[in-house]
Amino acid sequence: MQFKRTPDDRFDRLPDYPFQPNYLQVDDTERGELRIHYLDEGPADAEVVLLLHGQPAWSYLYRHMIQPLVEAGFRVIVPDLVGFGRSDKPTRTEDYTYARHVAWMSDWFTQLDLSGVTVFLQDWGSLIGLRLVAAFPERFAGVVLANGGLPAGPIPEELTGPTREVYKTLPVVKAAELEACFRGTYQGGAPGVPGILYWRKFCAESREICSPGDVIGLISNVVPLTEGEIAAFNAPYPDESYVAGARRFPSLIPLFPDEPEVAENRAAWEVLKQFDKPFMCAFADQDPVTTGGDRAFLDRVPGCNGVGHRTISPAGHFLQQDQPDQCVQAILDITGH
Repeated sequence: MQFKRTPDDRFDRLPDYPFQPNYLQVDDTERGELRIHYLDEGPADAEVVLLLHGQPAWSYLYRHMIQPLVEAGFRVIVPDLVGFGRSDKPTRTEDYTYARHVAWMSDWFTQLDLSGVTVFLQDWGSLIGLRLVAAFPERFAGVVLANGGLPAGPIPEELTGPTREVYKTLPVVKAAELEACFRGTYQGGAPGVPGILYWRKFCAESREICSPGDVIGLISNVVPLTEGEIAAFNAPYPDESYVAGARRFPSLIPLFPDEPEVAENRAAWEVLKQFDKPFMCAFADQDPVTTGGDRAFLDRVPGCNGVGHRTISPAGHFLQQDQPDQCVQAILDITGH
């Protein structure tokens, strides 16, 4: 598998990111290896908090949460998903599949031999992270789900064909129009089309995805990003050849019942319906992407019972960026610290 590795000097002097890199090699599923980068802060023998990012972010998203958690006594581990941050980046979009992302992170997770883990999941961090929880429930002590989910073909079969036809006609919107698409107020497309389909087309075809920091700044605008922060989010991607992973992710979300990993996600749901360890929902008040997504977990996961669920406010999709202190407090509360 061909991949790009971002030059180290791209990560020099990033604002509020003083952390030392760590690396593990994982099987790329094609008889080769890929290097996964992760942060590992705090005492090696301390209780583990695992923070998983989504798309198009990387571990930089958690920069304001790491030190407070270390000061609270945790070992804090924050990987970059394959294709993001300092991890290797396969160059073909076809190299990225949902199954491979789960396999890559499962390999990394088991190599570290982590147990007693409290995990904070957001965006694609939840699509992958909840599969890890389902695969290794004995290794997890608790879950904080923040602006995430585990879709398993939510678009009904009878609407699959018509929806795919409508998708072909959708415009490639500008990044500044994405929030309106998610909120259902975009005036330039077909009525009633889920915003995630506009996001899928945007990532697949727009050149704006080559500057993820700008996109993050537009989707999570409660606390505006500085120019330095935008540059830091863009740092892993010197040119378009590095962003195949960001382009691919939305197309891997199993929205239609005949898409790959629907059966696997449904099987994971069966495990989650038996998961009785603390499971907190901490969704943002202003996220147009995942609003209402907590209900399925509150209704079906027994670990949600008796937990102090909360709304992170004011915050958008990237709530770690907008309200890191509230996110840290959610972790402290679920762990009893």
